[in-house]
Order: sequence, then structure tokens, then C-alpha cells
Amino acid sequence: MIRFTLLVAGALVVLPSAPARGDDDIKDVSSQDLKAGKDEKKRYFLIGPPKDAKAPKNGYGLVVILPGGPGSADFHPFVKRIYKNAVPEGYLAAQPVAVKWTDKQEIVWPTEGNKKDVEGAKFTTEEFVAAVIEDVAARHKIDPQKVLTLSWSSSGPAAYSVALTNSKVTGSLVAMSVFKPDQLPDLKAAKGKPFYLYHSPDDRVCPYRMAEQAEKDLTKAGAKVKLVDYEGGHGWRGPLYDDIRAGIEWLEKNAAAPGK
Repeated sequence: MIRFTLLVAGALVVLPSAPARGDDDIKDVSSQDLKAGKDEKKRYFLIGPPKDAKAPKNGYGLVVILPGGPGSADFHPFVKRIYKNAVPEGYLAAQPVAVKWTDKQEIVWPTEGNKKDVEGAKFTTEEFVAAVIEDVAARHKIDPQKVLTLSWSSSGPAAYSVALTNSKVTGSLVAMSVFKPDQLPDLKAAKGKPFYLYHSPDDRVCPYRMAEQAEKDLTKAGAKVKLVDYEGGHGWRGPLYDDIRAGIEWLEKNAAAPGK
């Protein structure tokens, strides 16, 4: 099992990544290795559509999946499993690959709020996600009502910021992550947007109280928030694909109006 180090809640911690396994179960999941806006640093994987699939009348839904941990391409097999087992029919998935700007970099997904702490960063995660959405939309018709993000652990803070700054994002699933409102844009921008928070009360890496604070603060700002607990502490546990699908379906039902 691969391990990585990251900065969480101001402390360096060592965590396991997704476990390694054979890939026979995802041989049928198609993906492309692309560059958003022809920028070599904005690498992402576009997963789907399935072979011979007919595009939905209103266009494909899109889930932008920001892996936790180091956010590296090593997560691609796991993300393909999420797509195959948890993402509803009629969706595409895009997996941005986190940029390693320097060997000493601790913040995996830099945002406008902490970019100054990442030496050499040429763009923020907000800009990266916006470029990926635009690039996918240039290749496939996208349903503007179904543009979601899925994030966990190290990518959660960036996903909150993306939700607050990108009017195209209609819902956000944030799992087992931290919530630092002092590093985020004004929470008033959350009004009308849905957030599905997935967190274990036993989490000793990303404290559960942060998910509770996110639920409280975002709700106060006018967002639609659902906090769902799971057992076992930090990491993907139990029926994770069923739980992710439930989160996506909830976001669909409570999606924000695009562009607002």
C-alpha cells in the first residue's frame, strides 16, 4: 500500500492511499489522458462515455473528481472504479492531476486563499477546474444542471473554494476533509448550492467537528447541506461506491441553478 505525506489542519500526517490491485475489473472503462487548454501542467483524465453510449438529450452530466492524498495520476484506477460503480448513467468524469510545483510542496491543491504558500504555483485549483470543465464542454455537450465535484481529504478545501467561485458547479460532495472558512471566499456565495458532506465521527486526521462547522456555516449562508456519517475513521470504508452514488443522487435532486 502506497503512503504519502500531506498537510492537514496545520500538521503533517502520513496516510495510506487507495490500495493497489489488479485492473481487470476496469478494462471496459475508457479514458483519455488530456491537457486542458493545451497547457502541459493542466493534465487531466476524461473518463467515459461508455462505448456506443447515446448522449443524453440535455447533454452528459460531469463529475470533476479531485483525488485526496497527493492527487496524483496513481489514483486513476480508483477513480475509474468510482466512475464504473458509483457514478450514475449519463455522466462523464474528469480527474485533474495535481501539479507538483516543488519537492517541498505541502499543499496538494493550491487555492486563491493559500497560493502564496506554494512556491512556483502558476495557477490555482479554481482555475484548473474551470479549465477542465471548459475543455470537456468543448468535446461533449454537457448538461449545465449536472456539473458536480467529488473530493476527499487533501482536496476538500479546494473543492469548497471551487464551489464558491465557479458558477458552473451545481453541487459538491466533500468527504473526510477539513473546513477552514478563513481561507475561503465569502460564504455568501454558497447560497442555493448543495453540499453533501461525508465524514466519520472517528476521524482523527480531519476532525469531525470541522464537518459539523461546515454544515452549520454553509447552512447559515443559505446553502443546502447534508452531513452523512460513516464508521471506521479516516479513509474510504464500507460500501463506499453505494455511499458515493447516494451523495451524487442527492446533489442531483438539490442542484443549484447553473450560473447563479
